[in-house]
Amino acid sequence: MNRRDFLVKSTLAGSAVLTSNSIASKPTFVRNVKPKSVIIIGAGFAGLAAAMKLKSEGIKVTLLEARKRIGGRVFSNQPSNGNGQVIELGAEWVGNSHERVITLCNEFGLKLDNNQFETDLTLGGKYSQAGKWSFSPDMQKFWDNKVTIWESMSEEQRKKLDKTDWWRFLSQQGVSSNDLLLRDLMDATDFGESIRHTSAYAAFAEYAESSEKNEMDLKIKGGNATLAEKMAENIGKENILIDHTVQIVKQMGSNGVSITCSNGKTFNADKVICAIPTFSLLKIDWQPGLPNLMKDALHELQYARIGKFPVVFSEKFWKRDDFDMLTDTPAHYFYHGTKNQSGKTGVLMCYATGDKADVLASVNKSQRLDIILDALKPAFGNVSKYITEDLMYYWGQDAYSSGAYAFYGKGQWFEVMPILKEPFENVYFAGEHLADWQGFMEGAINSGEEAADIIVGNQ
Repeated sequence: MNRRDFLVKSTLAGSAVLTSNSIASKPTFVRNVKPKSVIIIGAGFAGLAAAMKLKSEGIKVTLLEARKRIGGRVFSNQPSNGNGQVIELGAEWVGNSHERVITLCNEFGLKLDNNQFETDLTLGGKYSQAGKWSFSPDMQKFWDNKVTIWESMSEEQRKKLDKTDWWRFLSQQGVSSNDLLLRDLMDATDFGESIRHTSAYAAFAEYAESSEKNEMDLKIKGGNATLAEKMAENIGKENILIDHTVQIVKQMGSNGVSITCSNGKTFNADKVICAIPTFSLLKIDWQPGLPNLMKDALHELQYARIGKFPVVFSEKFWKRDDFDMLTDTPAHYFYHGTKNQSGKTGVLMCYATGDKADVLASVNKSQRLDIILDALKPAFGNVSKYITEDLMYYWGQDAYSSGAYAFYGKGQWFEVMPILKEPFENVYFAGEHLADWQGFMEGAINSGEEAADIIVGNQ
């Protein structure tokens, strides 16, 4: 059983528990009655995907987006000194197993470039090129066999994984302290926080089902925002209202839902899909109020503290197009952010997570550049003369999400997610935080489409 099937089964089991605890303050209305109109809160990938699906079913859709742009946490950017090059300040990576993203790109004529890297390492001030450093034989043996181990686990064994963290699980495999340090550096770039806090189930599932043939090595040529634009064109941009912050959601039983925005505008529909991060969801005045069980779950789920600190250089002094580098400094991780893009200039993305991201975001610009340059010195010496521009986007301070993507700590995958997926009267929920491909654009799209399918009675 793959992760997707396992999660569906577990979520159904969780829903049974929720029903017995009366999560809905009033009965949930019949799902297989096809609505005539649906309001979608949030024009990120989950909301856009839901809208496309509903439109294809002949349902009138209206998207309300609080930001002044579509895409949500997909945020493509052109640095002013980057000569037209595009970098991603938000969601970035696509894997070969991300079927919906790939399918949509094919449908819209968008190209996916290979962005595979070969990772260098700076540890304790010592620089090692890719291929010149490695894990211990014990760690490598475990990693080579991870898919077999994962597939041999029973459902009960997998659920038990969620009760412990990834660091503790790996330490129980007998790997060395150096292995644990390296895995923490590497895996924190995926989960946004230390593996001491990451659910062992969430980590093992991702790596076992994203084996070498499915690594997250693809990027959409021209920027991920191009896919958001194509989806918006399909929906009809007249149906997407930006700068519309939802303030009140009032449920009216068989009469549907009334929504009031902070600008005073009101909208009515038969059903609503709420496709926004939990932080923003909690800001809405829900009438009636959300069930206590759901409110507790919303408060419990945290979002990864991730900062992207791109630096534009007048030349690509790192030489290799496939360059990336892990460090044990606050700068954490560098990768070539403009791979496959023409031009003499290039961007190194400094990508920091957790406490390290907090550090880089809290210091002034000069101090932040000093930290970044110091981290590069063991490999390249002083490269300050090449800097033409530096940027910063710290998702930990984003006004709408307070983080880059949902972070499931130990014990949360099977206890928190099912609660958050449960519909509340005429309102259904979607987002990457509710998906098996959690944290990825693929997950957001899958979740949005699933919510739409439930509304029209296809599930």
